[in-house]
Amino acid sequence: MGRAKKVVLAYSGGVDTSVCIPYLKQEWGVEEVIALAADLGQGEELKPIQEKALKSGAVESLVVDAKESFVKDYGFPAIQANALYENRYPLSTSLARPLIAKLLVEAAEKYGADAVAHGCTGKGNDQVRFDVSIAALNPNLKVLAPAREWGMSREETIAYGEKFGIPAPVKKSSPYSIDRNLFGRSIEAGPLEDPETEPLEEIYAMTQAIADTPDEPEYVEIGFERGMPASLNGQVLPAVALVEQLNQVVGKHGFGRIDMVENRLVGIKSREIYETPALLALILAHRDLESLTLTADVSHYKRGVEETYGQLVYNGLWYSPLKAALDAFIQQTQERVSGTVRVKLFKGSATIVGRRSDYSLYSPDLATYGAEDQFDHKAAEGFIYVWGLPTRVWSQKTRG
Repeated sequence: MGRAKKVVLAYSGGVDTSVCIPYLKQEWGVEEVIALAADLGQGEELKPIQEKALKSGAVESLVVDAKESFVKDYGFPAIQANALYENRYPLSTSLARPLIAKLLVEAAEKYGADAVAHGCTGKGNDQVRFDVSIAALNPNLKVLAPAREWGMSREETIAYGEKFGIPAPVKKSSPYSIDRNLFGRSIEAGPLEDPETEPLEEIYAMTQAIADTPDEPEYVEIGFERGMPASLNGQVLPAVALVEQLNQVVGKHGFGRIDMVENRLVGIKSREIYETPALLALILAHRDLESLTLTADVSHYKRGVEETYGQLVYNGLWYSPLKAALDAFIQQTQERVSGTVRVKLFKGSATIVGRRSDYSLYSPDLATYGAEDQFDHKAAEGFIYVWGLPTRVWSQKTRG
């Protein structure tokens, strides 16, 4: 079943992607498989993963450090958009997929491959994100998804791999399926498939249990430049360092856990647990700064754009025309979203307690109820008359 001669495979080092290598060669007649692992801050040592790909039969094993691009080109724009899927999930895993797709396409073009491949199954969202992103970036590339088609159980997959020298996992594998990057962890499967079951504390790694968090609150000041996170507590930091440091301090106080039943693109409901300490805190702070610097009509209109943006990213349409159009709108709104937001962290909560900006639209002279009040109270009566006129006419007509 020859589909391609040379293939670039998105490689994680797990059972499925390792078995993909001999499977592509033996069952689908692929001559050369190039493995590509993307370092997005998952915290793993990627050298053993690189070596495992070669042992599994890859002719070349690439490791690409994409942390900076992940944060600056994917994460920070999503923060500017206050992007939350179903008003809760800040897209930590979803954001990684268009970047990995881009790396696959670039590698395929560099090495002259005629296809790219991934290890996604047929039930998840990631297959859509990879396939559609790759098609947008290079519609001439074939996309192969062996795990979507081979129909093997996990036990059968492990046995297949052993035939070609891929060792079975040494210890009983965790019942959970976990994905991690700089912006967070997603945890699913195992006991979590029962939506009534409370998650065990053991599944968390980035956020402390409330019982273990400090007994005193901690304040952090987050600085933004044109909607982009730029500083922590007055110190300007590189993007990756900022996210890493904020993950530590926010996670220490137990903020950033999400337990939700979400609607997958493929039509099923899925119970998901997320840990996204820095990302959630940054969206919270950014949205608050916008309340100080955006006019009411822009702020209100942007909420609808944000919801659409979140759906587009979740649904794998990062490289779509609509997403590009929304990006242009969002970038325009961020011109004056610069300033500092003070966040109070305590016992699983992150509360905004202060904000300041050189572009603040807040006027103390208009807002105050004190003697300095500059608001023209007499003007309110005429305004209310005109504003309420349609309602008054409607009421008179309906009363007969």
